[in-house]
Amino acid sequence: MSTGVLIVLILLIVAAVVIGAVALNRRAAGAHGPRNLKRHFGPEYDRVLSRHGGDTKAADNELAERLERHGDLREQPLEPAERERFTARWAAAQEQFVESPHQAVADADLLLSELAGARGFPVGGEYEEQFAALSVHHAELVHGYRRVHSAAHEERADTEDMRTAMIEARAFFDDLVDEGERPRPKSKSRLNKLQLKGS
Repeated sequence: MSTGVLIVLILLIVAAVVIGAVALNRRAAGAHGPRNLKRHFGPEYDRVLSRHGGDTKAADNELAERLERHGDLREQPLEPAERERFTARWAAAQEQFVESPHQAVADADLLLSELAGARGFPVGGEYEEQFAALSVHHAELVHGYRRVHSAAHEERADTEDMRTAMIEARAFFDDLVDEGERPRPKSKSRLNKLQLKGS
């Protein structure tokens, strides 16, 4: 075999290895790439992007890290009696809203934290870690948990803000408590139909 043919063969092999490496890298990046992250996290992607001042690389890194840390989490089913207790507590919080909105919001915040813990999400008073895990698995409605948590910890929360927080938190509660019982909502359209005193 001549030296020229040998050089061409080596160059072809090197080119094939480089092309294969680039293709694998693109495939790996695509799994957690910006488009997929935006699609997966929905409104949460926009919030994280805003918090990072529009820096898409920083937002993508944060959300990809959340997926890496919590993507394999397996949600635990609730026992029927457990589901009934959580549902009764939610109804009590909603009823209390008329007399004591701030207490109702605080109760709802605590209830959502406990419900998430019962479903297998991180517990122990670490709201940020629990929220990060929930955002991976319940991205479309998890903002309701954020809103009720913020309202519960804000001394001068406006009653209308607390009411809106409770409505959005109810949609998240329904999603979390009924997991496996019905298909997960694909859009936020049901938020428009929710009332504070819903079923």
